[in-house]
Amino acid sequence: MDRNSTIGLVLIFAVLVIFSYINKPSQKEIEAAKQRRDSIEMANQLAQKEIETQQAAQLAAQTDQQQSSDSLSVENEFRNLYGDFSVSATGEDKLIVLENNLMKVSLSTKGGKVQSVELKNYKRHDGSKLILIEDGKSEQHLNFFAQNRNIRTDELYFKPLTSEQNISVSGPSVPKGKEGKPRFNEKEKGESKEITLRLDAGNGRYIDYVYSISHNSYVIGYDIKLNGMERIISTNTGFIDFNFNFDIPRQEKASTYGEDRYTTIFYKFKDDEVDHLKTNKSDSEDLTTPVKWIGYKQLFFVSALIADESFANAAISTDKKDAKSAYVSSVKTEIGLPFETKTTQNYGMSFYFGPNHYQTLKEHGQDMEKLIDLGWPIVREVNRYLIIPVFNFLRSKIANFGIIILLLTILIRIIVFYPTYKTQVSQAKMKALKPEIEEINKKYPAEKALERQQATMALYKKVGVSPMGGCLPMLLQMPILMAMFFFFPGSIELRQESFLWANDLSTYDAIISWKAHIPLLSSIYGNHVSLFTLLMTATTILQTKLTSGTQDTSAMPGMKTMLYFMPVMFMFFLNSYSAGLSYYYLLSNLFSIGQFYIIRGMVDENKVRAQLMLASTKKKPVTKSKFQQRLDDMMKQQQQLQQNQQRNSKKK
Repeated sequence: MDRNSTIGLVLIFAVLVIFSYINKPSQKEIEAAKQRRDSIEMANQLAQKEIETQQAAQLAAQTDQQQSSDSLSVENEFRNLYGDFSVSATGEDKLIVLENNLMKVSLSTKGGKVQSVELKNYKRHDGSKLILIEDGKSEQHLNFFAQNRNIRTDELYFKPLTSEQNISVSGPSVPKGKEGKPRFNEKEKGESKEITLRLDAGNGRYIDYVYSISHNSYVIGYDIKLNGMERIISTNTGFIDFNFNFDIPRQEKASTYGEDRYTTIFYKFKDDEVDHLKTNKSDSEDLTTPVKWIGYKQLFFVSALIADESFANAAISTDKKDAKSAYVSSVKTEIGLPFETKTTQNYGMSFYFGPNHYQTLKEHGQDMEKLIDLGWPIVREVNRYLIIPVFNFLRSKIANFGIIILLLTILIRIIVFYPTYKTQVSQAKMKALKPEIEEINKKYPAEKALERQQATMALYKKVGVSPMGGCLPMLLQMPILMAMFFFFPGSIELRQESFLWANDLSTYDAIISWKAHIPLLSSIYGNHVSLFTLLMTATTILQTKLTSGTQDTSAMPGMKTMLYFMPVMFMFFLNSYSAGLSYYYLLSNLFSIGQFYIIRGMVDENKVRAQLMLASTKKKPVTKSKFQQRLDDMMKQQQQLQQNQQRNSKKK
């Protein structure tokens, strides 16, 4: 670039700079321009806000109109479904708690039902709370036709007539036993409270559920009151259905002979005996005559519905669950409540939520103690009048249940000492005759079993020995033996009580356990080893060895094998049973062995033989009992039959 071009560019740049400086706006002009821009922006914002406000107002109007339409639609729908009960079709599901020193019962305002039941003084086998009825696992409702509609009260909302949501009752302190649990047979009662839940149908028409609770009681009062229902419920209605259904949760340790064997529905007819559905499978029954109470029984606990007068009829059913389920069974009950066309009606009943404790149930009357299986008629009486009173007496004095069972065993062995003594003396007499018995066996081979038996009976008669002498005393002991078999597994007093290595005397005491399923063994014996059962089996075999030496089993060769087979069979059977029962049998065996040696020291076998030989030389009139006469006649008939068969075979 030449010199003239450079000067020209510099001059042009200088002119531009000077021109820009001269034409620059003043500060006032800048501020005025800024104000104009802000005013325009604000005007635009106000205009946009006005538009948005108008749009929001239009949307709100449309929403209100839609909500009004929806509300009217829902109201009409409820009206169509429930008729006059539609006023109770909406509400708030609240929980109301009834609580005393023994239990906590939760009620739901939706349906007015018993929502859950907790027994405060008991725990499940794993230490968690013991819940008889779990939240969300129950149904309780009335079912009837009203205004041509099927009404179920569990679809509607009840309103409590009080604002109190936690109702607790108190009373005098309840004396406790040495084991730290409240005595079951305490009758002290404190205050009582009640709450009314109302299902409104408008115009003074309603259904009330009145629940009440007292201190130191397992009973919840329950009244159903109808007011003005004759104006709604169909006039041709004879009965209102009351439904009570729930799933029974498992409470105890899994066992072959545990909850599943005992869980079912019991019931008592108003003027008849107590009966129950099957325990080993699902079952149902229609009860067409008045029923006093219906009990949903588990191994150690029961939930029951008890009528003040009686239930006109009922349909009951159980649905057994799989062993792996958290629930033992589902139970259903539909009770017919008589309906009359009058302004007010009242159905009085109550719930019992508590333990299967004999004295507690007996105090309620109406044969509720028969919920506990005490055995067959004779065995049941032994339990009622001997075992239970003695057990309760010992329990009131001693805290340790192992010691209680020990003392109970000693007392029972004292009671049966004389029959045991007579049995052993009879066995000593039979043993003293062993040389004569062997001579008879040589004289009559096995083919002539009938002649051998007749000769043996003739010998017994000659020396004055009764073959039944050892059996009858043993039979006298059987009711006590069987009474203990029924008493221990169902005794709630033993539940979760420990002794030595057993953590819970009401169930098996496993010292070895395994998870793998072993075919046949797991189903018969179980997946564990019970130490008390093993010790019981060992002592039973020892006792059998001692006593079998005094018995003649030559006439029945298989008897000796059977004597040793029985203890082994009981080992398999009792392995999953109550440890308290096996412990009792163990103690009983040990005392029996001790008695055996004591009585054997009292009985001189040589002296017994001398007395028998002396008796055989004395001539005395032979008198036969009716039983002996019938036995002789049967033997003669059998002998004649055998002779005829032999003659017929020779002819052929």
